[in-house]
Amino acid sequence: MQPVITEEVTLNTQALAELPPSCGASLSDTVSQTTIENPSRQPKIKWPATIFIIGSHLLALAGLFTFSWHALIVCLALHWITGGLGITLCFHRLLTHRSYKLWKPLEYFFAVCGTLACQGGPISWVAAHRLHHAKSDQDGDPHSPLDGMFWAHMGWCLHQNKTIDEFDQYKRFAPDLAKDRFYVFLDKNPLFPTFFLGAALFALGGWSYVIWGIFVRLVFVYHSTWLVNSAAHIWGYQTYKTGDKSTNLWWVALLSYGEGWHNNHHAFQYSARHGLKLWEFDLTYATIKLLSFLKLAEGVKLPAKHLLTSPYAPGKAI
Repeated sequence: MQPVITEEVTLNTQALAELPPSCGASLSDTVSQTTIENPSRQPKIKWPATIFIIGSHLLALAGLFTFSWHALIVCLALHWITGGLGITLCFHRLLTHRSYKLWKPLEYFFAVCGTLACQGGPISWVAAHRLHHAKSDQDGDPHSPLDGMFWAHMGWCLHQNKTIDEFDQYKRFAPDLAKDRFYVFLDKNPLFPTFFLGAALFALGGWSYVIWGIFVRLVFVYHSTWLVNSAAHIWGYQTYKTGDKSTNLWWVALLSYGEGWHNNHHAFQYSARHGLKLWEFDLTYATIKLLSFLKLAEGVKLPAKHLLTSPYAPGKAI
C-alpha cells in the first residue's frame, strides 16, 4: 500500500472540520459556537492528577538506587513503545488527525500503548489536542505558552478544565472515538494497563524494573511530550506562517520521535510526515512507511509537493 498524496491538507484553524464525514456535524462549528474558558485565569488544582504526576516524579528518584543496565534498556524500550508508538504514532497522528489508516487490531494495541503513558485516555487526549489546534495560542487553547512557559509545559495538566476533564464535555471534540466501546473503556479506565504492566515488570525484574519501567519512563515520556507544547511554541524556527507560535525544534523532535517539527505539523496537520526537509528526521513517519510496506497501514496522507512552497499553501512559506 503506497502513501496517498493529498492536497486536502488545511490550516490548524480548520482542524476539527477535517474529520471524516462519519464524525457527523462539523466540529469546528461546535467549537466556534462554544465559549471555552481559559483555566489559567482562574486556576483550581486538579488534585488526583497533581498527586499522580508529582508522585511519579518523586518515585522516579528511586531510580538512583535501583539502577541496572537491564532496567535502563527496559525504560528506553518502553519510552519508545508508549511515547513513540502509543502517543505519537497512535494518539496523535492516527486518532487525532487521521493521517493514515491502520489494521484495527494493531490500532487497538497501539492505543493501549498510548494509555500506558498515563496522559489520560485516548478520547480525552484526542479531544484536548483537537481543541489545541482549533484555538492554537488563543483563548481556549488548553496549553499555550502565552499563559507562561510552566503553564504550557505542565501547569495545564495540574489544573481543572471542565472542557477537557469531563467526558460529556470533551466527547464533543472526539465523537468518532466516543462511538467506539473499546476507546470508551480505555478512556474510563486509563490506569488498568499500567497496573498489568507493573505486575509483569515486577515478575520479570523486581522493583528495579518497576521503578525504571514505570516511573522513570513516565517522567521521561511526560517531559518529551510536554516539550512539544512548550518549547516548540517558544524556540526554534518557523518555515510556515501558521498564525500561531508553533516552531520546528530539532532536539524536541529527537526526544518525541518527530513531533518537534511542530510548525510543519501546524501548517499541514493532516500530514503523516512532520519532518518535511531532508534534515528533519522523523522516526514516526519512517515507522508509518514500514507499516505501509508490511500492508498494515494504508491511506497515508502527505501534502502535495507544490503546496510546500506555494504562496497559496495553507501555511504560507516564509
